Amino acid sequence: MGRMSTNPAAPGSTALDPAIAARLKRTPDGLLPAVAQQYDTGEVLMLGWMDDEALHRTLTTGRCTYWSRSRNEYWVKGDTSGHVQHVKQVALDCDGDTLLVKVDQVGAACHTGDRTCFDADVLPLAQ
Repeated sequence: MGRMSTNPAAPGSTALDPAIAARLKRTPDGLLPAVAQQYDTGEVLMLGWMDDEALHRTLTTGRCTYWSRSRNEYWVKGDTSGHVQHVKQVALDCDGDTLLVKVDQVGAACHTGDRTCFDADVLPLAQ
């Protein structure tokens, strides 16, 4: 049911509302993809991963918290870069397997320094 948590409640537990947790369809490693979108323009900014604890922190702190699959740790967007995501709304898709997080992005969303993770490598469409 997700990964180990640093939540003070108890190791391995989360404070995520059980009614919300019951609706989630996670990957085998306990994660959900979370698409970050600029709340006022609709611009798609990035894709991150959340487990139950990251979602709980996102819902309760007003800042996006993700699970880093490469570092095996939680990270709050903007803590090191200053490029903060202020949460405006979180929605669960119809299947319960993807989150849409509407945010007010401060600065770049991409770790490369680009505004979004999707503006630097546009693939050609067949004519």
